[in-house]
Amino acid sequence: MKKIITSILLFSVAIAMSQTDQRLYDIIEAVSEERIENDIKTLANFGTRNTFSDTISETRGIGAARRWIKGEFDKISDNCDDCLNVFYQKDFVTKEGNRRVPKDAWVVNVIAIQKGTKYPNRYIIMSGDIDSRASDTMDFTTDAPGANDNASGMAGTIEAARVLSNYKFENSIIYVGLSGEEQGLFGGQGLAKYAKEKGWDIIGVLNNDMIGNIEGVDGVIDNRSFRIFSEPVPANETERQRRARRFYGGEVDGISRQLARYVHKQVKTYMPEMNPMLIYRLDRFGRGGHHRPFNDLGFAGIRIMEAHENYNRQHQDIREENGIKYGDVIEGVNFAYAKKLTAVNAINLASLAWSPLPPENVEIGGIVQPSAKFRWKKSDDTNIIGYKIYWRDTTAPQWQHSRFVGNVTEFVLNGIVIDNYYFGIATVSKNGHESLISFPAKTFR
Repeated sequence: MKKIITSILLFSVAIAMSQTDQRLYDIIEAVSEERIENDIKTLANFGTRNTFSDTISETRGIGAARRWIKGEFDKISDNCDDCLNVFYQKDFVTKEGNRRVPKDAWVVNVIAIQKGTKYPNRYIIMSGDIDSRASDTMDFTTDAPGANDNASGMAGTIEAARVLSNYKFENSIIYVGLSGEEQGLFGGQGLAKYAKEKGWDIIGVLNNDMIGNIEGVDGVIDNRSFRIFSEPVPANETERQRRARRFYGGEVDGISRQLARYVHKQVKTYMPEMNPMLIYRLDRFGRGGHHRPFNDLGFAGIRIMEAHENYNRQHQDIREENGIKYGDVIEGVNFAYAKKLTAVNAINLASLAWSPLPPENVEIGGIVQPSAKFRWKKSDDTNIIGYKIYWRDTTAPQWQHSRFVGNVTEFVLNGIVIDNYYFGIATVSKNGHESLISFPAKTFR
């Protein structure tokens, strides 16, 4: 009888792990292109959203824009029985010492927190940028509609909140509009510092910056590809960790890179028509985004954005020269594409918010042996059904192989030579969702 019960349990586990979650398909379908289009147009119609633009007007400037964003989050909260905690978070920046700051001002972020039912202090964050700019970043009066950069990312964040507010999650989700990006990533710096001071346990940050353009300046038109930028290892790693990497590997296996791989895998599973591109770089060459301040403090964070940029539509005064139209206007945004990338974010926010805690204290052994050995700390989460070991060639960008090993704290992969692969371990919950993969931090004999 005991064998029969064990077999049934193992069979149930196998079924749970082999199936996809229908709720994620429902989330994809619920994302509205029409609502995203309306939100992008509303944001672009504020004229300019330069961080130092008008804060008094009800129709123009960043003040009007952030009040409108807060109002949208408030409406969403009203519709879900106050499921969102909506508030402003701000920091004062000064002209002195900041070459892109024309005058002293408050940099104000708009935050909406959907608290988790089990781990309210664990957060997965989706961000968009409120601010826009003209050719001269110091010019805070000239029209700068910022339709794609970055009304698209901000609209996507609001839409994700609308859709996901209809669900309950074990972990918390934060939807945020960040300011001051164009002047030096001030909004991200302020929120990252705030998170550190509050002791937030951040699963990861999905920074969305330009998710609406499909026509590149190189002439390529592509409405299915998008890029996922991620740094290789944390910026604040210790000297001991750096020395260990030299001998044991892991140069491309930091927490942000694991987050990027997670997003890539979920998209290939639930949105196979899309082409996610893992880019092994913090951001575009010599450029920056609002995930970086989180990375600087040791948090996992990635940038999700279009694959083919159009520089004629970025950071440009609205004009026409030699038959070429410049300016970040509504006509340059593909709303169907913005819907797709919003759905990419929504399913990953949901999956991570439903996921268990990742394994802790993961160690690896097997030196000069025909096997790889692992051990880790057992979780006290009763919703966990076990652990899954992943491995891949050292030159492979994505995990290639995996094995569910049950609810144990150590395991040996016989016949797998430790020298030839990289390894990681994820926690698996009863609902089939997996945690981010933990790369081994220690070795043992």
